[in-house]
Amino acid sequence: MAPKSKDAPPKKALLGRPGNNVRAGLVGMPNVGKSTTFNMMCNMSVPAENFPFCTIDPSEARVEVPDPKWRHLCDVWKPKNEVPAFLTVVDIAGLVKGAAEGEGLGNAFLSHINATDAIFHVVRVFEETADGETAAHVEGEVDPIRDLEIIAEELRLKDVAYVEKIMEPLKKEVARDGKAKEKKDKLEVTLKIYAWLTETKKDVRFGDWSGKEIDILNEYNLLTAKPCLYLVNMSEKDFLRKKNKWLVKLKTWLDENRPGERMIPYSASLEAKLLTMEPAERDAFLAENKITAQMGKIVTEGYHALHLHHFYTAGADEVKCWTIRDGWTAPKAAGTIHTDFERGFIKAEVYNYTDFKEYGTEVAVKEAGKYRQEGKNYVVQDGDIIFFKFNVTTDGKKK
Repeated sequence: MAPKSKDAPPKKALLGRPGNNVRAGLVGMPNVGKSTTFNMMCNMSVPAENFPFCTIDPSEARVEVPDPKWRHLCDVWKPKNEVPAFLTVVDIAGLVKGAAEGEGLGNAFLSHINATDAIFHVVRVFEETADGETAAHVEGEVDPIRDLEIIAEELRLKDVAYVEKIMEPLKKEVARDGKAKEKKDKLEVTLKIYAWLTETKKDVRFGDWSGKEIDILNEYNLLTAKPCLYLVNMSEKDFLRKKNKWLVKLKTWLDENRPGERMIPYSASLEAKLLTMEPAERDAFLAENKITAQMGKIVTEGYHALHLHHFYTAGADEVKCWTIRDGWTAPKAAGTIHTDFERGFIKAEVYNYTDFKEYGTEVAVKEAGKYRQEGKNYVVQDGDIIFFKFNVTTDGKKK
């Protein structure tokens, strides 16, 4: 039985402003398998040697988000153009202790993280490379919890420095004009953010913020506001036997320090091997070892970390997947297609993928009474198929 609404935990407000083009950064210490993981996710060749800082400039590529709903729509409509959802993955060179002060090219790397919507933390729990050689670690011994704590601290310190730069000019402006309510309110929120970062020493995404405070946090685009997914890179042997001494320790640390965020164990070396196999050979290997490939799951979970929904536009010319935030209304969703769609929104003609799958065609959906018209207050649901109607004039007003 579903819990009563009063017993359900309140939905936490989300930080950030991801659009239809979502970016995720692969972040971690040097030599944890970021570039190897990137190669497999994007099928793109970038340096992946066993040496710190081999990735000097961030490499990026678009990865198709696995989506059986979109694939089925394409199979049925057979459109001239097929456009899936994409995740832009950025391979960011390894961070080290002191990055916030510029150690190990840290300032440049931290600015690359700033341009992402989410962070994929790659940590390593293996001692040797796939070739059996000792895998170098910039901190000496393998300790994924220590690595996560180092990176978390560097990101927090960078946010502290950023807020300090904003805070001091704001204080002077408010001192000059104490009646400037907007600036005074902004300073009050900024001081609260600063206290959270320096006194609780926690990431801002774990704070309780009002709508006004969230608007300012989104303006600041802080590193610790970005949702995270934790990728635990294992040896092939450990992944196949589903055992490693660090897995339970990592899960406990995440539950205590990163509530609600998930980790995915995987083996970069095994995933690389799977890519070289023929489909039949790969399927047989996965079935024999009772495992599944993890790359698609990582991309999908990365989307879920941002609480993103998909809606579709579908027809003979094009089937396209669009990305929106959970809770967006129809006009706001229409704006992802074009700002005119939001500005001149009239109505949305909607049916859901579940009904399309059941009835087989759009005509059958209409005959079953599942095709409906929705207004500006309609909250778009994951899997909706929508045809928007709009009207704008040159002066930006509806006729």
